[in-house]
Amino acid sequence: MAATALPIVKRLAMPLLWTLGLCGAMAALAGASEPKPFTAIYALEWHGLTAGNSTLTLEEVAPATYEYRSINRARGLFRLAFPDPISETSVFTLVDGHVEPLSYGEDNGPGKTDQNVTLRFDWKAERVRGTQDGKPVDQPLEPGTQDPLSVQIELMRDLAAGRSPARFLLFDKDEAKQYHYTRERAETLVTALGRLDTVVYRSDRPGSDRVMRLWLAPSLGYLPVQAERRRKGKVEFELHIRKLEDAP
Repeated sequence: MAATALPIVKRLAMPLLWTLGLCGAMAALAGASEPKPFTAIYALEWHGLTAGNSTLTLEEVAPATYEYRSINRARGLFRLAFPDPISETSVFTLVDGHVEPLSYGEDNGPGKTDQNVTLRFDWKAERVRGTQDGKPVDQPLEPGTQDPLSVQIELMRDLAAGRSPARFLLFDKDEAKQYHYTRERAETLVTALGRLDTVVYRSDRPGSDRVMRLWLAPSLGYLPVQAERRRKGKVEFELHIRKLEDAP
């Protein structure tokens, strides 16, 4: 079980984000034209066991250029299988109000470099190039394509702008895949940030037996405060917000 828990956090093919000192900056985020820097920490539960945590950080690294980073760390017995942090990094810009990824990478730690992913999005040439598990990647790049991290920010910006996305084209490892999004219901949660009203979104791929659900808080700029993945109707893992703060 420990051998498969942590990588699953990475595959949160969407979901978990933004911050504020708790309500001010976040509330301002909904109407902001540019993303606001933040750090958010989530706890991971794998089949009811605490497996680790995921730290998400967004910062502006150059004018109109942003880096979104996820670092996943195992806890307890799970550290025996994953002693080193697992990280993802997306660099993106904004074009006509939408997120446009420039590069994406996965680092699985020392000794696992053959499992890493490095991608470059060449929008002029309309190609995605790089490496995945030591193999070259060179694929067509369609308009609106997101990477596994940038899609999280695009989702939140769409909802804050009053748009209800029905699907995203996500370039995952070595190919683009279509993900469908469905708003299911409204629900109030008691979280580490207090009592929050949320809207629940479902994400899945046609023909897949895996379903992701996100609990997004409108009062916090549609910050995901909870997420779960189910396979064949059974919960595999859950993520719960633990801390939210402004980046320095």
